[in-house]
Amino acid sequence: MTNISYRKLIPEESRIYRAIRLESLEKFPESFGATYKDALSIEKFRIESDIEEQTPERFVYGAFAQQELVGICTFVKNENNTGSIYQMYVKREFQGKNIGQGLIEAVISEACQKFNGIEIILEVIPGNDKAYNLYRKIGFQEMPHTSPEEISMRYVPK
Repeated sequence: MTNISYRKLIPEESRIYRAIRLESLEKFPESFGATYKDALSIEKFRIESDIEEQTPERFVYGAFAQQELVGICTFVKNENNTGSIYQMYVKREFQGKNIGQGLIEAVISEACQKFNGIEIILEVIPGNDKAYNLYRKIGFQEMPHTSPEEISMRYVPK
């Protein structure tokens, strides 16, 4: 088993973030709200700028196998002491090794250290059972349905 390390992406890594984000949209289009084709036409993603500027309220954690970025998870702080997790992705060949769980737990830890008592929300597409079950295992609970296109889940730190 490869050693995996988790850390916040640094400014120089915005380009490798972009590459893995595009890969996620191309290989798993059903899992994200954006499309690969639309993303290709965007010169610079908002999150790329956030990584470069090291915006405290918006950050991306990466999972690294040696020096290779193999997974990403983005956090965005909202106004009312809530935050959202977006763009959770682990490369196909690294799936099933608990890397996604490590990524989300690292993001939760960082967010809870920075923003005391923050409630974290994410959305999962119905039918994406692997992601749904992972989020439940970590402690996310389903919120009352707001739309049939997505399941909203909430994590409240203990």
